[in-house]
This record gives sequence, structure tokens and C-alpha cells, in this order.
Amino acid sequence: MKLNKRLLVVTSVFVFLPMLLGVVLWERLPEQLPTHFGLDGSADGFSSKAEAVYLHPFIFLGVHLFSLVVTTISPKSQNISPKMMRLLYWFIPVLAGLLQTITYLVALGWIINPTRFISFLLGGFFMLVGNYLPKTKQNYAVGIKLPWTLDDEENWNKTHRLAGRVWMLAGLLICLSVCFPIEPLYVLLPLIAIMILLPAIYSYKLSRQGEKLDL
Repeated sequence: MKLNKRLLVVTSVFVFLPMLLGVVLWERLPEQLPTHFGLDGSADGFSSKAEAVYLHPFIFLGVHLFSLVVTTISPKSQNISPKMMRLLYWFIPVLAGLLQTITYLVALGWIINPTRFISFLLGGFFMLVGNYLPKTKQNYAVGIKLPWTLDDEENWNKTHRLAGRVWMLAGLLICLSVCFPIEPLYVLLPLIAIMILLPAIYSYKLSRQGEKLDL
């Protein structure tokens, strides 16, 4: 699969939009910006203003380019659907924009606890990915990449049908969790573990039982 150069340029430029916002807000931003938060939503890691505004976008750009190159050169990359590829092109740029913006808003005191906002966005993202997973054909870059799914196309298909349901349900529960008086991360982390482990266990059982399980 070849890189979509036009989309690559557009998404790469998008990564730097938060830098422009940082320049606009420069005089109002404190010298130290929160860049890491604990389970209770309180800031426990900080970066200098210059680092947060100017360096972090370049780090995101490096991750963006690396992930796309690895995806496009991987075996069977042609099996990745166009919709899933568009999601991959936009994932890091949108994530960078949201995280950088949240950093600025927290630093300015406009957001006190960012974990509810972040959890809601992650829940929506998991639901979106869950919708695409059952339609994802066997490949080595995107999906539930286990020895059993990569060795057997039927195992791949069944595992991804289950994973799609699990991810969509988990995403919905994560989104709903922000409406209740409980720290969302205490819901988010166990559900992420379930999203990873349940499809993996199911795939392993399929391989051991000769595809006798069916959903």
C-alpha cells in the first residue's frame, strides 16, 4: 500500500495547529504547563511553556509519520479498508490537537479535572473503532494481531466480530461513566483490560477447539 501523500501533508499540518494556539495564548500561559495527570485528575507532571508549545507537536509528528510508514509497509496492508486507513491518518493529529488544547485549558484554569473529558473522547473513539473492527480483513498492522488470528483467516474474522461488539459496548459504558459521581479512570482502565483480554482469550479458544465456538 502506498502512502496517500496529499492526506499525509494535510494531517501533518494539522498536528501543528495547537502550536499556533499556543503562540496566541503565549502571554497568558504560565511558565510551567501540566502535561501528565494522575488517576484523580490532578496534574503530577509538568513541562516548560516552550517545550509544551513548540516541542510536543514535533514529537506527535514523529509518532504520526512512523505509525503510517509501518502500517503501509506491513504485509497484507492492502487488506486494510479505506475507512480504517483514514481513521489511522487522522488519529494522531486529532489526538495531538485535543491533548495540546486540554493542556492549555488546564494551565489557564478553564478546566479543573480533564479526566472526564478525556474519558468521554476515548469512549467515543473505542465505539468508532469497534464499528470498523468486524469489517477489517486479515493484515499485520491493524486489528487483533495474535498468532492464532494471523495464522487462520476464519479465526481472525470471528475474533474481530466479537472484538467489535466488546469495543462498542465498552466505549458506550466509558462515555456513560462521566455522568456518574465516580472517577472515570476507575471505569476506563478495567474496561480497556477487558477489551484486550476477552478477544485474545476467545481467539485462543478458537484455535484450541478447532473453530467449534461460534457467536
